[in-house]
Amino acid sequence: MFYPEELVEEVRARNDIVDIIGSYVKLKKSGNNYFGLCPFHGEKTPSFSVSRDRQMFHCFGCGVGGNVFSFLMDYESMSFQEAVKTLAERAGIELPEAEPTAEEKRAAGKKQRLLNVLKEAAGYYYRYLRSPEGRLGMEYFKGRRLTPDIMHSFGLGYAGKGGVYNYLKEKGYSEEDMRECGLIKSSERYGNTDRFWNRVMFPIMDISNKVIGFGGRVMGDAEPKYLNSPETPVFDKSRNLYGLNLARRSRKGYLIACEGYMDVISMHQAGFTEAVASLGTAFTEGHALLLKRYTDDVRLSYDSDGAGVKAALRAIPILKKAGISSKVINLSPYKDPDEFIKNKGREEFQKRIDEAENSFYFEIRQLEGSFDLSDPEGRTKFTQAMAERIARLDNEIERDNYTAAFAGKYMIDNNTLKRAVSLAAVSPGRGGGDYEQTDMAGPVQIRPAVSPMAAGKVIKTDDGVRRAERMLLTMLADDPQLIGPIAKYVKPSDFSEGLIRRAAELMYEAIDRGRPAASIISQFEEVDEQREISAIINDEVPPIDTNVEKEKALTDFVVKILENSARKASENETGDDPVARNIALKRTIGKLKAIRISLK
Repeated sequence: MFYPEELVEEVRARNDIVDIIGSYVKLKKSGNNYFGLCPFHGEKTPSFSVSRDRQMFHCFGCGVGGNVFSFLMDYESMSFQEAVKTLAERAGIELPEAEPTAEEKRAAGKKQRLLNVLKEAAGYYYRYLRSPEGRLGMEYFKGRRLTPDIMHSFGLGYAGKGGVYNYLKEKGYSEEDMRECGLIKSSERYGNTDRFWNRVMFPIMDISNKVIGFGGRVMGDAEPKYLNSPETPVFDKSRNLYGLNLARRSRKGYLIACEGYMDVISMHQAGFTEAVASLGTAFTEGHALLLKRYTDDVRLSYDSDGAGVKAALRAIPILKKAGISSKVINLSPYKDPDEFIKNKGREEFQKRIDEAENSFYFEIRQLEGSFDLSDPEGRTKFTQAMAERIARLDNEIERDNYTAAFAGKYMIDNNTLKRAVSLAAVSPGRGGGDYEQTDMAGPVQIRPAVSPMAAGKVIKTDDGVRRAERMLLTMLADDPQLIGPIAKYVKPSDFSEGLIRRAAELMYEAIDRGRPAASIISQFEEVDEQREISAIINDEVPPIDTNVEKEKALTDFVVKILENSARKASENETGDDPVARNIALKRTIGKLKAIRISLK
């Protein structure tokens, strides 16, 4: 449902952010702002700031921030529309209800029917486990040392020798809906039969605690050992994670990804409520993007066997691409988290979490195992392979840091390894598309790295323009009256394309309408974009004592932005005479040097 901008702004204005956040976090006033312990990461010293004047919140520890809508979206995992509805109800504002189309009604009705069938089936399996007929399943769970409370929290159940089909039929549910949910199979020979039988059952829930599918572990030696629900209109394995409905409320600042249902349940029982697992499928970009909604830090706790190592190596670049840093938990000498916790206990597992290995170190350590470092030829090949891995890192500082670290670790001359990294970056056949790890012994694809001198120059210019654009918007958010002297020279179209230009357009418009800077956050749909805009608005304005100093700072930012805008315009011009274009550009930049911002 789309809500008009004016209505969204009214809902925001009628819900004071200090009151809303104060109902979740204990806040104490300090100066003009309120401070408390950040609800999004663990901390002992309050760094979570809420401003009544700006109607914004910002954590100086983890960087999360935004307006009142952003807070509910982050804390309660709501969509933007859900946050608007919640706050509108609180303020007594009536929202318009859109009349759904016939197709939307049909789709919504079908989805709800399937969810109702799955919920009823989960209740059947749950009760069956706790009945005399469910003894075999209960013995299995007790043998895994699960408590009644944890079994209840995860809704564990048991499918005996069939029965859910007849039960649901008696309840009036159609065979078509049962089949589409993946609960029954149909054949000419046997008719309709239960998909799951003689299996302990693990209900799979979405983040709203709705049952969307099942996983079943067979009792005995039959195959397959684990059987999952097929893909259905309500269940997409690549976009759901087991246990996330509970783990999303963890406030530890990171999530732990593991492989199986029992790993998640065992970890939650031990107090590690931040654990999740993929659902009988390899880790995907969809999983990474789902995790990104809740954290930028993931610890991998996959099985310590070869398959687990391979799964970790596959997950690491997927997480990195999504902007998530990762570490790998060492479970040795045990196979999985469940086995580790049962043998070593909670405290030892927490130590392993705290000592989790940097994921790039983990990759290189696994690479090392493919070579004989006692043999000069093997050592040479390992060094070359390691250089190729380092060369694919995008960030020059990151490349230099890892080069120095691995040079020291493997007793290689730093300059020698640095040259090998540079050579690997420009070697024929080594450049190209994104890197994807498939096998440590297999070929490596890397992105070409820019030479250190060129990279430094590009980064310096880019950072200067970016900083000028961000600081100009920060100063406007802090003092909207600056719009007059700034808008005289800089238009939103002078900002770099993308998010920063959109932010400039919205901020100029908000100030023109007399609205606070916080109002523009809600006009960005993606959570990451909202956080970025919040960070710009909440950034600290450099301490400036006099108007003269402020005028100089504003002038520097304005000139930097206009110079970049002029260069971009020159690059986009068509013509046969690049010399003439260059001369014209120099003249334009020369004129910009004469600009002086006045606040009088």
